[in-house]
Amino acid sequence: MNWINEAWTRLSQESAVLVTVTATKGSVPRGPGTLMLVFSRGELGTIGGGHLEFQALAHARLILSGHSAPNRLSQVLGPSLGQCCGGAVDLSFEQVQLADLPRLREQWVPQRSPLALFGGGHVGKALVQTLAPLPFAVRWIDSRDEIFPPDVPSGVDCEHSNPVQAAVTDLAPGSRVLIMSFSHAEDLDIVMACLKRQREQGDLPFVGLIGSQTKWATFQHRLEDRGFSAQEIAHITCPIGVPGITGKEPEVIAVAVAAQLLQSL
Repeated sequence: MNWINEAWTRLSQESAVLVTVTATKGSVPRGPGTLMLVFSRGELGTIGGGHLEFQALAHARLILSGHSAPNRLSQVLGPSLGQCCGGAVDLSFEQVQLADLPRLREQWVPQRSPLALFGGGHVGKALVQTLAPLPFAVRWIDSRDEIFPPDVPSGVDCEHSNPVQAAVTDLAPGSRVLIMSFSHAEDLDIVMACLKRQREQGDLPFVGLIGSQTKWATFQHRLEDRGFSAQEIAHITCPIGVPGITGKEPEVIAVAVAAQLLQSL
C-alpha cells in the first residue's frame, strides 16, 4: 500500500478510475478489497497482473475517455484470458477525482499490525526499508541519540528510550517485537522486559531476538537464572528469519525476518 501517498498527489491533478476487486471465487491473483487506480497514462497499485489486469486497464481507460461502459465486470480466469488460475474475479470501476479525495482517504487507511523494532544498527535500518510497504506499523526504538537516519519511511515512528527496555511497558497490545540492539546486555534487558509483560498480559504474539545458536544458549541460561520457566523462554524466537536463507548481509537478513513476520500474522 505504499503507493497511496502518490495516488493522493496525482488524483489532486487529474481524474482516474478506481478498480476494486469486489468478490472472488477459487484460485485468483488478489483478494477482495484489492485496489488499482488507473490514469490516462499509468496506474498505481495492481489487481494481480496478467491478462486480467490488461483487460481491466483497457476497460478503465475506456471509461476515462468518456465512452459508455459497464461499471462492473466478471472475469473467469480460464483459457479465454490466457490465465489458468481457474477462479473468477468480480471488478468494479468508479471514476474518481479531486472531490472524492476526502472519502477515499478515509476508505484507504491500510490496516497495519503494531511492530516494535529495538535497535538502529545496520540490520534495523535495512528492516525498516523492507517493512515499509508491508502491513506493519513500526515503532523503532534505540537508547542512543541521533542513531536514526533522516530518510525514515512513512509509517515508522522513531523513539529514543533510555533505558531502552522501558519502552516495552507501553507497547501497543498485540505488538510483534524484534530485538537487535547494539549490545547483548541491552538485548537481554529487552528480552526480560518482554517476558515479564508476556507473563502479566500475554499480548506479545511474537518476540524475536537476532543472534546465533550460541548466543541463544547463553541467553537461555541467564533467563533461567533470573527465574523464567522453560515454557516462558520458549516464547522467544532465536535465531530469527525463515529457515534456509544463510546470507549475513543486512538486506538479506531483513527479507528473511520480514517473511517470518508475515507468517506470524
